[in-house]
Amino acid sequence: MTYRVRNIGIAVALAVVAALLTSFYVTNYKRHVQRGEDHVTVLVAKHDIPVGTAGSDATGMISTAQVPRRSVVPGSISSPDEIKNLVASQETFAGEQITTQRFTSIAQTGVEGQLRGNLRAFQVAGDQNQLLAGTVKDNDHVDLVAAITLHTSGTDYLFSRIVLRDLKVLQAPSGPAPGTKITGGAGQTTSALLAMTDSQAQKFQWVLANTDSSTTGSWHLELRPITHVTDSPDHLDSIKTVLRDGLSRSAARALGR
Repeated sequence: MTYRVRNIGIAVALAVVAALLTSFYVTNYKRHVQRGEDHVTVLVAKHDIPVGTAGSDATGMISTAQVPRRSVVPGSISSPDEIKNLVASQETFAGEQITTQRFTSIAQTGVEGQLRGNLRAFQVAGDQNQLLAGTVKDNDHVDLVAAITLHTSGTDYLFSRIVLRDLKVLQAPSGPAPGTKITGGAGQTTSALLAMTDSQAQKFQWVLANTDSSTTGSWHLELRPITHVTDSPDHLDSIKTVLRDGLSRSAARALGR
């Protein structure tokens, strides 16, 4: 009799444990389902965000929406700051949640990721001296200085000036090969990719088309400082300014000009 009572007791205890476990599971499941039905705030696109859109611009295309917690997309952002330094690598359609999976770093998008608004990528060919090959690096900034001949009334007047300032180097020209003499730079063609506005590109193209192609070095890039940059007042230089600047009055009179 004692044996049978013990077995019945064990069976009852196991049944109670099973009931408790089942109740615990059901309770947790209900809690999980209820939590999934809770509504949370997410960020969605107010209208389509095209590929290539800068994250700083995309932040103005975002609004908030309430969705069930279970509907939150993986990678969904909680603040526009999470994408402001990124660029859209995939299109996000109006009403879709904004996720980091559709944005990438600017560096990974190549040259296009560094352009926005009226900025353009302009590739220019020149010799190693003109393009500062081996000196200038990616992300440096340069000016364009050029010497241009003005033809008027049968007379040629040569002027030089800084034509464009503060152009960003997107891709620096390759430097001279190891062991190459520095003096071998002239005449050895290379190229550089510069960022400039569409208007600056038009002016640069004019310089390339109108400088004397028979004269090496009729234009050059010059490297700008990294910090504490200042610019001299814009002016034209001619044979008169080159010969007279810095001379005393008597020395200037000796020029007969």
